[in-house]
Amino acid sequence: MMKKSLFLSTLLVATTAFAPCIARAADDGGALRFVLVPKVVHPWFDKVNNGAQAAAQMLSKATGRAITVEYRAPQTADVSAQNDIIERAVATHPNGILLDPLDEKGNRSTMEEAVGEGVGLTVFDSPPPKDMDVTGVGADFCEQGTIAAERLVQLIGKKGEVAIMMGVPTAPNHAMRAECEKKVFAKYPDIKVVATGIDNDSIETAQKQASAIIQAHPNLSGWVACDAAGPVGVGQAIRESGQTGKIKEVGLDNLNDMIQLIKDGVAESSASSRPEMQGYWAVVAAWQKAAGQKTPKYIDTGIDVLTKQSL
Repeated sequence: MMKKSLFLSTLLVATTAFAPCIARAADDGGALRFVLVPKVVHPWFDKVNNGAQAAAQMLSKATGRAITVEYRAPQTADVSAQNDIIERAVATHPNGILLDPLDEKGNRSTMEEAVGEGVGLTVFDSPPPKDMDVTGVGADFCEQGTIAAERLVQLIGKKGEVAIMMGVPTAPNHAMRAECEKKVFAKYPDIKVVATGIDNDSIETAQKQASAIIQAHPNLSGWVACDAAGPVGVGQAIRESGQTGKIKEVGLDNLNDMIQLIKDGVAESSASSRPEMQGYWAVVAAWQKAAGQKTPKYIDTGIDVLTKQSL
């Protein structure tokens, strides 16, 4: 979890780093409104929204103009539902949309529609589309998956059966983590991936799938995941099966339930992509774009490795 002092220092850094542009943007005077569209209703995205609201407050104070972020989340991780929210947002003519795409191909037309209508688009928790002038904000997702997989490899002594909870397979960041986790496991001849689950960013679904996989593979040694919901459900399944300590888990991200699983010894650690910071810098990038400034192709917010000792 990102420490409070680090988050506050981030606010100060942003105010200082962008001071010249803040002055220019303040001359425009009018209110700015951004729409934040995550993958699904989810506690991880609540953390993203917290960071986004903090950035809006900082920019409002620094520029003297009203800057707001509206949070519009699909109830389920469904591409058509997310596209509908994007289209409705575009119709209200916001100054920018901050999007975590469920499927780059499936979201393509609505992303192009937003840009075509003159609505600035910024993606977060995802690499930016390669052929669109869009800034992406997030961690190195391959590195994040690699960290988790390598930690698990060491925990199980470089041998045994492992499973991967895939998240939403069409989501660019989830797919990237899964691919890199598999590459890690492939380096070790005594490790075998025996099962993969798909939780679609649902803790309940992850728990049910993990329970079934654990029953089907009595020699299972460990788990990794590709999203924030997956490792929480996996940890619940490990606990319920009475195999805490026997089946090792390395999680992702900093949900409160994930942190508790680490404290309880169900999971050894978690690689977190700093959701609060992603929301914060996505708003800063969107505001820069709305002010007519060029923005970087990608803003890397880094990775925290959370352990019982660090919490």
